[in-house]
Amino acid sequence: MRAVRRGSGKPLLLVHGLGSSARNWDLVMPALSAAREVVAVNLPGFAGEPSVSGPATIAALTDALQQWIDEEGLAGVDVVGSSMGARMVLEMARRGHRGTVVSLDPGGFWTDVQAKVFGGSIKASVALVRTLQPVLPALARSPVGRTALLAQFSARPWALPGDLVLTELRGFRRSVSPSLDSALDALGNGPRQEGAPIGSLHGKVAIGWGRHDRVTLPSQAARACAVFPDATLHWFEKSGHFPHWDSPDETVDMILSSTA
Repeated sequence: MRAVRRGSGKPLLLVHGLGSSARNWDLVMPALSAAREVVAVNLPGFAGEPSVSGPATIAALTDALQQWIDEEGLAGVDVVGSSMGARMVLEMARRGHRGTVVSLDPGGFWTDVQAKVFGGSIKASVALVRTLQPVLPALARSPVGRTALLAQFSARPWALPGDLVLTELRGFRRSVSPSLDSALDALGNGPRQEGAPIGSLHGKVAIGWGRHDRVTLPSQAARACAVFPDATLHWFEKSGHFPHWDSPDETVDMILSSTA
């Protein structure tokens, strides 16, 4: 797996979500790398990376990430995940990861009905974005276009930088189709995220959730905290599914304070 590295100091690993890449963190990378060495990874099967062998389940992607961490000499690194990546870093914590884990709007805590809605809506969004690839540059330049494309993911999509939106949505073209489809199926139809009984974690866990998240609904935060009772919860009052897009300064403060 390739990674983007910025800054110096104690390493901080960033893990993106479904169909995305290391560029998903662009809005917070400058501030984070002013304080830490930031390592933003491209997961297998995404951003042009080779796929894992077999289905891209949450367990398989987490296995691959853990192997990469070990090979890079980053054992015990503080790690931040978003969406699917947030689900993966919680799985790392459950398995005994010793670094601090920051999980931003993780999947895996929905009811059966919510899981079906998630799977159907995201599958439709992916299909639409793949169809619209030729006209994405024009849509990304327009506040109206950004709003139409990303209303499900951002509380203020019209205010996002056009280049960020274009890079993110082009990621669905660069992702290996079987990996993206398999990971989407695992998120919606696979096992729910297991938790960690009180007192069993080897590192700290901090969960962040956007009050206006339309992908992983705010009601799911209670279930996440119930199965990770030692975790702390931070609400991003003005954010959707990606706090590091909608509230970048607050997200940086939350990450740095949680991993201090």
